[in-house]
Amino acid sequence: MKKFLLLAAVCCVTIATGVAQDDKPAKEENPNAPEIQFDKLVHDFETIELNGKAEVEFTFTNIGKEPLRITQCSASCGCTAPTWTKEPVKPGEKGVIKVVYKNTNYASSFNKTVTVTSNAKTSKVILTIKGTVAPALAQTTE
Repeated sequence: MKKFLLLAAVCCVTIATGVAQDDKPAKEENPNAPEIQFDKLVHDFETIELNGKAEVEFTFTNIGKEPLRITQCSASCGCTAPTWTKEPVKPGEKGVIKVVYKNTNYASSFNKTVTVTSNAKTSKVILTIKGTVAPALAQTTE
């Protein structure tokens, strides 16, 4: 009998919790919200010379109806440095996120990401840079 009462109490609490959660209003999507559209999401540097320059600009357009604000760009590691358009991007206008890969001083392959956070309908977008830093070529003397 005690087990039955305990089971009944647990069921009542579970049902009450489910009903209470259904009463919460759903977050309405703003039909005029900004929308971010990138020219590309991945940039392949392919092969970079040792100590070479590795930077790229990702261009985006606000295809929404309200100003777009990039609030943060965070790199997957300290070897990647993003900078971005700080002022709001009006509808129809473009902005830029510049990404620099700083570890070209040693030979290796890399695949790094930058997470772009904004007030757009899709609030997080991931950009990727990849490539290979080539080892220094041996110089021969004749």
